[in-house]
Amino acid sequence: LVLLSTLTRQQAATVRKRLDNYNETLKIRNRQPIRDVRDLFFCLVPGRPTLPTFLFNNELPEHPSSPPHTDCHPHTDPPPHTHTPVICQSRRADWLLRDSPYSEGVAEHKRGRTCWDCLCFHGDDNGDVPFVPVSPSQGLTWADDLSSCDLVRLGFISHIELSTFLLTLGVQTKRTRPPRIRTRDSGVFGVPLNTLLENDRKKFPGIKVPVVFQKLLCILEQSGLQTEGILRVPGSAARLKYLRRELDRCCGGFDWSAVRQVDAAGLLKLFIRELPTPLLTHTHLSTYRSVLGISSVVHQVQALQLLSLLLPEAHRETLRAMLVFLRKVVSHQDQNRMSLWNVSMVMAPNLFSRHHRGNKRSVAKQREEMEEAMGGAQLVRLMITQQDLLWTVPSFLLSQVRQMNQASNQRQLGLTRTRRRLLRRKTNRDQSQVELCEGVIRVHAPLHTKVSMAIQLDGQMRAKDVTARFECDNSPVQRLYEVGGNISEYNVNINTEYYYIYILLSLLLSLLLFSFL
Repeated sequence: LVLLSTLTRQQAATVRKRLDNYNETLKIRNRQPIRDVRDLFFCLVPGRPTLPTFLFNNELPEHPSSPPHTDCHPHTDPPPHTHTPVICQSRRADWLLRDSPYSEGVAEHKRGRTCWDCLCFHGDDNGDVPFVPVSPSQGLTWADDLSSCDLVRLGFISHIELSTFLLTLGVQTKRTRPPRIRTRDSGVFGVPLNTLLENDRKKFPGIKVPVVFQKLLCILEQSGLQTEGILRVPGSAARLKYLRRELDRCCGGFDWSAVRQVDAAGLLKLFIRELPTPLLTHTHLSTYRSVLGISSVVHQVQALQLLSLLLPEAHRETLRAMLVFLRKVVSHQDQNRMSLWNVSMVMAPNLFSRHHRGNKRSVAKQREEMEEAMGGAQLVRLMITQQDLLWTVPSFLLSQVRQMNQASNQRQLGLTRTRRRLLRRKTNRDQSQVELCEGVIRVHAPLHTKVSMAIQLDGQMRAKDVTARFECDNSPVQRLYEVGGNISEYNVNINTEYYYIYILLSLLLSLLLFSFL
């Protein structure tokens, strides 16, 4: 109920439709089959004589040697499987600051490219031209700026918005059940990312990407960016097998100086392929492929942005590190001869690979695999060029997270009448202070000499101006966090105009009122 109260009409309709389909599936699955009357008398009582069986003329076999046709359910061949083919100047991504969800503006898209985003970027629909995020001073939010609790709720809303967005565009998605794969707890290859991070954090607390993956990227960045054919030229299969065995045997004492650029490239691709859960996860892999059914590049980027917010933290950070490296490879294409399309074609099979059983495949199956490879390369190319937007949180999603937190806080206040009356009096008393101190925030810094400070905001003040008042000699990097109210924890960007954020919060929700309570 708390989640539904914060959704738009289209999002709530999508949730109700999914819930109705789920309930209908449960009814069909749990429905008791109607028993036939012949099943009731199938078991005969022993000792009683059985009645003779007579055959009529129309039931007699044509030849005496052929048995009568007693099968009342003739065998029918299943229908054949039909495959439906999937149908450098930067641009500002102004849609990040909109208060309306993506699904609200694409209702007219199916009628002939008449939605606002298509009209704004029509004629410049090129996936190789990146979209640039808006200025950080306007309140740009990254996924890393939010706490784990807020990221969980952000994932709920992103999933609903993505389903509504694709449904409005007429794109059909199919969720596949993940296969059962035995996972390993030790070694490097074939080990889940979360297990690798748990082992690495014992030595390196706070690490977000596995150490082995970082080592491979470091070797390639230091000496492989200018190597011709990097990521494309295969190394020795025997040497790759030997290095894999040594890494699985003793990862902590492995000699990385003996690894060459070609070996590191092969180990990097092998590491991604051998993950028990794909880097894009089993749950969302088919949804990534369905993004190609969207005709507009703007809407493709928006769908990929929502999908990236749905990935687990370990998968999202590893994908982010890989895309940053691939962009560096493309930037040195004059030396390494690896263009954007070449890099995409090489890396796509490692992200969108399917394990096909058997060596003999039909021509239609091979054609389908070729189409999947081309589609995967297009998605990788789009993710490389538009990676700056994949980790940003749109304003409407952050607003819905705040509304969800506020609704949850209100629901938890199941207080008695006396306590409510006391809180009401306290609220009325503090409202005058809020009115007198409009535009003032209170910053707490318990580790400094100035434990608390009230700061008057203006239109030019940024977050770094607030942290500068607490800086001292030899002090570490200062960060400003918004804690409490309708957000668990929010890391404010240092270039953010804090008065702009303060006005938005005042219009959206009564943040200061919850802080006083």
